[in-house]
Amino acid sequence: MKHRKLKNKELQRKSVEEVRKASKTPLILILDNIRSLNNIGSVFRSSDAFLIQKIYLCGITAQPPHKDIHKTALGATESVAWEYVEDTLELLEKLQQDGVLIWSIEQAEKSVLLNEFQPKKNKVHAFVLGNEIKGVSQEVINASLGVIEIPQEGAKHSLNIAVTAGVVAWDFFQKINQN
Repeated sequence: MKHRKLKNKELQRKSVEEVRKASKTPLILILDNIRSLNNIGSVFRSSDAFLIQKIYLCGITAQPPHKDIHKTALGATESVAWEYVEDTLELLEKLQQDGVLIWSIEQAEKSVLLNEFQPKKNKVHAFVLGNEIKGVSQEVINASLGVIEIPQEGAKHSLNIAVTAGVVAWDFFQKINQN
């Protein structure tokens, strides 16, 4: 079987306005003290792909508009809802009051492996992604419902933040959309 690569015009892409109006995946991504502008832009692109509800940029995490974010976001900063909140713990408290189920994505004792995690239907979830070097802080982990860990078999046991966001967003998207 031969496969012909699709042209951009054949991809049936939604317009920015259509994405903004589309029904969203009930997932919020919280970027806590992310240093890399390219990582931030990549998270926007993954969030656009899976119609993520919103991204919160916290602490030192840079905000659009910025050329290095735009370089990797490729316009997704226009289609994905986002907001800057300086204090992550205050944001978590507010989201919890709104009924959002908050999980840190980290390696920790008693974590739930991603392949075993089952999102609750009809509930909004939030995943906290931490700093590239220090990860999610213990204070944020303590304020979370739990910790989800991506199983890894290699020597490094460390994934780039943008890769992590794509993996957990895809996993959530496909689980929440199962029949």
